[in-house]
Amino acid sequence: MSMAVVTLKKGEGRMLKAGGLWIFDNEIERVEGPLDNGDIVTVQDFDGYGLGKGFLNENSKIRVRMMTRSAQQEIDEDFLRKRVRDAWEYRKKVTDTGSCRLIFGEADFLPGLVVDKFSDVLVVQSLALGIDRMKETILRLLKEVLAEDSVFIRGVYERSDAKVRRQEGMELHKGFLGEAFDTNVEIEENGVRYTVDVQDGQKTGFFLDQKYNRLAIQKLCKDARVLDCFTHTGSFALNAGIAGAAEVLGVDASELGVEQARHNAALNSLEDRVKFRCADVFDLLPELEEKGEKFDVIILDPPAFTKSRNSVKNAAKGYREINLRAMKLVKDGGFLATCSCSHFMTYELFTQTIHQAARSAHKRLRQIEYRTQAPDHPILWAAEESYYLKFYIFQVVDEK
Repeated sequence: MSMAVVTLKKGEGRMLKAGGLWIFDNEIERVEGPLDNGDIVTVQDFDGYGLGKGFLNENSKIRVRMMTRSAQQEIDEDFLRKRVRDAWEYRKKVTDTGSCRLIFGEADFLPGLVVDKFSDVLVVQSLALGIDRMKETILRLLKEVLAEDSVFIRGVYERSDAKVRRQEGMELHKGFLGEAFDTNVEIEENGVRYTVDVQDGQKTGFFLDQKYNRLAIQKLCKDARVLDCFTHTGSFALNAGIAGAAEVLGVDASELGVEQARHNAALNSLEDRVKFRCADVFDLLPELEEKGEKFDVIILDPPAFTKSRNSVKNAAKGYREINLRAMKLVKDGGFLATCSCSHFMTYELFTQTIHQAARSAHKRLRQIEYRTQAPDHPILWAAEESYYLKFYIFQVVDEK
């Protein structure tokens, strides 16, 4: 434990004082005392007023990530157990815990750490040096807390292979933490069964944040002709199928994703009505339009088109293009579910972009729902990075 003290410049720390957990390098006046990167430090304002404790990393622009607002709080095992227990008690109240995100970094006051539960397997992603040092202790405590509710974990897999670790001066890493196990894990969500590849699937293997958005489209899909774009491993397509869609086409540019989607369709005995195709959505939508195809329901669940503020303008063009094309393919009175998972594509910009697409397509939109990520990915106010998923459901009607 370091005894170092970080002092902020006068007038800085605005994000921190508003409720956020990050202190950037340019907000710091000085660091006093011996320390190693990753150590816990005490943070004080320019006038010596204690602001709390966090871990420091001089390799990162996010210089300090806060763990507590109390400068007297010890960051020990009891502290970490309470954080873990609070996270689990919250999930028990707000979500189906069969498969869910157990720890969501800053929003659970454990900055830089993500833990997903897929049935009886945990997948961990550590993105900051300080929390990386605590990772094994936190996982042990998490397993102990779950066991108190007779939830037993048979294995843990690490997916700390995100490039953002390099910004912390850390190597990318993936592999078993403890005993090896079959990394194809079967889960059930919204009545749909999936095989999740925790070793080689995207991120931690499956996008849990769309759980209740997938459920929300089910009521629109009975007897419908459905197009699911950027289907990944088929999750929206399969929710449409299980809800009684007459015909579903899921499209993704990844052959591996499409293979997994076909496997998941067979797992649910939906392969006769839910088909998948490997194609670039940007190429396919104009092709379908040219052929005169029409769909009752279209779902757009693209990857993040931007991961920085610098590329937001180009990202907006991409979102505008796919939404415009999709609106032209939806039958008059049909439905469009569309989303953005980029934190930098703000609610205001995303909404404006969809509005522009509707005007260009000569369509009118009737908003049914606006949704965000599932509650196991809580949005911590003042921690902007925790609010990233924007999800609209519209009825699309011709101009009348």
